[in-house]
Amino acid sequence: MVEVIEAILKGIAMGLLLVISVGPVIFTVIKQSINNGRGGGFSFVIGVWISDFLLVVLSNLFSALVTTVMSFEMQIGIAGSIFLIAMGLYYIFLKKVHVHPEEVSISLKTSDHAKIALQGFLLNTLNPAVIAFWLTAATAIAVSHSIRERIIIFATALLLNMCADVAKVTLAGKLRKKLTVKNIRLINKISGLILVIFGTVLFFGVLFFVKKM
Repeated sequence: MVEVIEAILKGIAMGLLLVISVGPVIFTVIKQSINNGRGGGFSFVIGVWISDFLLVVLSNLFSALVTTVMSFEMQIGIAGSIFLIAMGLYYIFLKKVHVHPEEVSISLKTSDHAKIALQGFLLNTLNPAVIAFWLTAATAIAVSHSIRERIIIFATALLLNMCADVAKVTLAGKLRKKLTVKNIRLINKISGLILVIFGTVLFFGVLFFVKKM
């Protein structure tokens, strides 16, 4: 029982670390919720959840495979940075804004939900920091914890992170009702600028830091 409680507490600590970490995902979650309503926001975070789940499974069951993948950290980092920059430029210059007075008026096709979920999946998966986080956590925890305890730790962390994402989508959806086209356009540009900056920093960080390692 003590081991279970300890595992839950460690999972909560890991989940909180994920929740408070500031990266491109949090801004994109809010932006998707504002632009495409609650449905679009949930589609995006579902893509992120699938990415996290797969990375956790790979990190715990196939650590050797993930380590091999990390040997291509430069290629993954460059691909991820280009994706972030391209996404940011799209929201700054090309994204059109439409304001719908009611949540029900936003109608997304199945293909739209799939595209939004794919964006979330790629944005999370192509971030080397996310891969490194799960791999480091899995390696450190595997040394001193049983399989059962590891399942509890990672399940708790993922569940807490999912709850936080649901809260972000819900709050963004409520905020959306009070926004004008001008405000949403400004949020899009700010979010796009953050993605461009994050992608640029990641790009040069990969070029100069990874190259030296």
